[in-house]
Amino acid sequence: MAIDHARRQATLAEIDGWENLPAMALDALTRGGDAPFLWDKPERGGEFVSHSFAEIRKDVIALSHALIGLGLQPGERLVLVSENRPEWLVADIAILLAGGITVPAYVTNTEDDHTHVLEDSDAIGLIVTKGQVGARALNAAVERPDIRFSISLDREDSSARVHAYSDLLEANRENPEPPDTLAAIKREDLATLIYTSGTGGAPKGVMLSHRALFANAKSAADLIYELDGVSDLRDEVFLSFLPLSHAYERTAGHFFPLAVGAQVYYAESTDKLAKNLTEARPTIMTAVPRLYESLHARITQSLKKESDLKRKLFNRAVALGVKRIETGSLSMMERIEDATLDSLVRSKVRERFGGRLKALVSGGAPLNYDIGMFFSSLGLCLLQGYGQTEAGPVVTCNRPASINLNTVGPALIDVELKIADDGEILVRGPLLMEGYWKRADDTAEALKDGWLHTGDVGAFDAEGRLMITDRKKDLIVNAGGDNIAPQRVEGILALEEEIEQAMVFGDKRPNLVALIVPGEEFCRAWAASHGVDQASLLQDAAFRSDVQAAVDRANKKMSRIERVRRWAFADEAFTTDNGLMTATMKIRRKFITAHYLDRLEALY
Repeated sequence: MAIDHARRQATLAEIDGWENLPAMALDALTRGGDAPFLWDKPERGGEFVSHSFAEIRKDVIALSHALIGLGLQPGERLVLVSENRPEWLVADIAILLAGGITVPAYVTNTEDDHTHVLEDSDAIGLIVTKGQVGARALNAAVERPDIRFSISLDREDSSARVHAYSDLLEANRENPEPPDTLAAIKREDLATLIYTSGTGGAPKGVMLSHRALFANAKSAADLIYELDGVSDLRDEVFLSFLPLSHAYERTAGHFFPLAVGAQVYYAESTDKLAKNLTEARPTIMTAVPRLYESLHARITQSLKKESDLKRKLFNRAVALGVKRIETGSLSMMERIEDATLDSLVRSKVRERFGGRLKALVSGGAPLNYDIGMFFSSLGLCLLQGYGQTEAGPVVTCNRPASINLNTVGPALIDVELKIADDGEILVRGPLLMEGYWKRADDTAEALKDGWLHTGDVGAFDAEGRLMITDRKKDLIVNAGGDNIAPQRVEGILALEEEIEQAMVFGDKRPNLVALIVPGEEFCRAWAASHGVDQASLLQDAAFRSDVQAAVDRANKKMSRIERVRRWAFADEAFTTDNGLMTATMKIRRKFITAHYLDRLEALY
């Protein structure tokens, strides 16, 4: 299908023309009128309910007036803690419209995590969802004397401590016009602080301007117009699955569909995703490798229940699809067979994704080649990209007409890439962060001469597509795209008396696992009290149970993504003598991983 270049250029020019994100939002919401925009399920197990552009516009304006009435001043920070829902978008845009800065926080954060974000960002208020998720954030806020107000999205009545979202909307309906703060907001102004873990473990606030987020929305529009079947982006339907506190979803599933006037369905949960796909019937879906791994497992597991014939047809469809993609050709008989299997097998797979999917976009973490090829062979367009929160976050993505799953594609529009002498990937362009909040030294290290030093090592293929070959820093990026500082997790584990050393593992994986060296004193005392030979401790079930209890205690101090799901004993301590520790007493992660790789892999 030919690309509508005129319409694409008009869309890109429109995005370039907006001065700030709330101005973009108000224009899009006004233009959309009474057409459906956001869809969610207010009742668990119920039907999807639509919220029109006009309805969302009224709520945004009312809440922005309410925030100003509560004392929010331009440039002040508000923390937003909620699952994906229409009120998330309303709150985000209302904060920006009032001149504030949104600080999204994960619903999985512990109370200590919330305390850090509230303190570090100097937040003056927060907006929270219901239940324990909201309670953890509110409990953290109690300790902060500079928190001037809190808003509950689900509380029915306001109180001195917590205002009810519905009450604030109702009290501010009389003014249908946006506040006059809009004119003062510039593209270079800070729009959001997104907290991401650094190598030291303490989450850092990435400062993203309106300009950076616009740059990513523009890049997305430029790319999506190349998809087969795309003519008017207002016809597209997104299924929002990743947390909106994640930089990737914030751009790809939030600001971008809003900018182009597309519809967004908010998925219920991971276990309801398969059902939501057939209900929402999305045309575009952005997700992280963990989702594709889960879907792959679900499909292959269900295949075991089918007849021998159906399994053979399915496997043949995959085999021919892989051959067609990797070699670029099939014999005449194979082409006939492939076309038949497209009708018998691939069409049914497409129906499981809703039947009208134009693209699956994978980002946030590296996608396993075999997983990507599995879906591609079944007739789904899967585009792998690359980015970092510090770059808004999307930097590259495979173009629909030139997909190579061994790469993360070429640079997006208005993005410059180069490889430093040591192989590090450097990025430049309007998508870059302003720096790290209150961390001048970290900012100076990451941004040099206008280039973002990503900490990743890569190279370009013959077509100019980027290949990620290594990671300079130790930061773990799990299959969900979450950044995890391994030193922090290892430090918490080692605080337990039963554990002397630990090394966690989990890059590109759904969860963390660990190698554990038990404490020498603990081993000696345990062996003596139980009358067991110390040399055989690692094989003793009761000893392992006590170490497991220590891991469980440590896990309670960590957020969900940091918790160690399974672990194994190392054969010996990590020392300079065996080459598993440096002279400065740091574990040599790559050497340990190489030595114990089979044992670590077995934990999955």
